[in-house]
Amino acid sequence: MRLIASIAVAAFSIASLASAQGTPAAAPTAPAAPAAKAPTASASMEYAVMRTSKGDIVIELDRAKAPITVENFAGYIKEGFFDGTVFHRVVPNFVIQGGGFTAAGEQKKTTKAPISNEWQNGLKNKRGTLSMARTNDPNSASSQFFISLKDNDMLDQPISGGAGYAVFGSVISGMDIVDAIARARTTVRFGMRDWPVEDVSVTKAEMISKADADKLVAEAKAKAPAKPQAPAKPQAPAAAPATPEKPVTPAAPTTPAAPAAPKKQG
Repeated sequence: MRLIASIAVAAFSIASLASAQGTPAAAPTAPAAPAAKAPTASASMEYAVMRTSKGDIVIELDRAKAPITVENFAGYIKEGFFDGTVFHRVVPNFVIQGGGFTAAGEQKKTTKAPISNEWQNGLKNKRGTLSMARTNDPNSASSQFFISLKDNDMLDQPISGGAGYAVFGSVISGMDIVDAIARARTTVRFGMRDWPVEDVSVTKAEMISKADADKLVAEAKAKAPAKPQAPAKPQAPAAAPATPEKPVTPAAPTTPAAPAAPKKQG
């Protein structure tokens, strides 16, 4: 399944209250138990790692904002569905897409019904986010997903079938791997454009704990080459150079005394 061509080339794209009148008075009720605390934002996050032929991509999944989509995606991971699939579509400065085809061009048979589109959950198609690919039918997403290579604000608009594209997670480590995949040369294979000439496969996808995700993030940071330090700014001299003294103006030459007038002879 591919993102709709019109987008790629968007670039191309109460409960009612029952009346209590006439009913016997209710027996006094026991004090209500204190309300359970709502889960924190961090507690609603789940984590996964996609081990690819280019390196590991660590993903944070937002179950609070996209419960249907995360349940679906995590279910496919737990089944091992993504293992052996490839990123079959790479569009520079747009997306990389996977989750549906093998290296032989065989489309994997999905094991779940298509899901409802959660595109209005407040999450936006920013660089590094994961979203569901689908047909023009807004509620047709199954296993295929894409990772945005830039802020794709147009995908947040109802541009395909009257709906946008549902974001459900983001890359928290491995965007360098995503960018490496995005640099792959592409061709037409199995009747599909933008297929990488050299296959980029998902060797293993698995759900992991937050602790394991944090560990992978830390390891990736430790391996990352240090950024070159900016050259130090030249320091100003401790003291400003002394102003050179002005040359002394030579004294004006004195006017010679007039010669004495010659004396008269008597």
